Amino acid sequence: MRWQMGRRSDNVEDRRGMSAGPGLAVGGGIGTIALVLIALFFGIDPSVILQGGDPGGAPPTSQVQPQRPPSPAEDQLRDFVSVILADTEDTWKDLFGKMKRQYREPKLVLFTGAVHSACGMAQTAVGPFYCPGDQKVYIDLAFYRDLKDRLGAPGDFAQAYVIAHEVGHHVQNLLGIAERVQSMRGRVSQEQGNAIQVRMELQADCFAGVWASNAHRARQILESGDVEEGLNAAAAIGDDRLQRRAQGHVVPESFTHGSSAQRVRWFKQGVDAGDPRKCDTFASDRL
Repeated sequence: MRWQMGRRSDNVEDRRGMSAGPGLAVGGGIGTIALVLIALFFGIDPSVILQGGDPGGAPPTSQVQPQRPPSPAEDQLRDFVSVILADTEDTWKDLFGKMKRQYREPKLVLFTGAVHSACGMAQTAVGPFYCPGDQKVYIDLAFYRDLKDRLGAPGDFAQAYVIAHEVGHHVQNLLGIAERVQSMRGRVSQEQGNAIQVRMELQADCFAGVWASNAHRARQILESGDVEEGLNAAAAIGDDRLQRRAQGHVVPESFTHGSSAQRVRWFKQGVDAGDPRKCDTFASDRL
């Protein structure tokens, strides 16, 4: 990617090295089954992720301790994330303007180990997430190492795709889609709710593709092989691939993010169309 000359965002909140305070178990719309699978895949006891408590009660017995200062490589990665966030801001501000809407920029929080958000306490093993309660994207930069080494999805555009996907959830929040989905899930079974959540995640993938398409058209950020890196990252974090690695078999009714093929298809749909109106996964007969 051609990112070094890009604008840096003022909306990065760097909490790396800070201890995480007491709070609830992880939230933000990430399914419990998905969390357990990710934990198993990364070799972590799922109970460590899922533990929590009443935010008004006693704090957890163990807290994240201050970490070592970030390395130069980590600081460069922070710079990269800031540029990608700024580019999503510019892209979605323009797209919202065309829809006669105003885009509110999200904050992006960098953390190490665990973090407290308006959606509760989250640990690194859950991966990056968006919390609609405070309109913030959260990411431990160590996830990028796992994306490359454990999931086989290297490259700077693969890393950018992760940010763009979470910003896609922010777009859904601003457009009222997230609220409608939450309401729908509250009226159906767990399995039906999972199916609705899959459509939500695939739309965020499509929105990530829309960002890439428009950003390249405006600022020529993409280089040869970048889109393939994004497609590879989308495939690497498909529910079927994660489940097969974690437990040796696939349980489609427990999917919360979509299969590898579905995630690739909808990301590519966004890249090819460049139009958020082409990302209506909820009305599509074929995912």
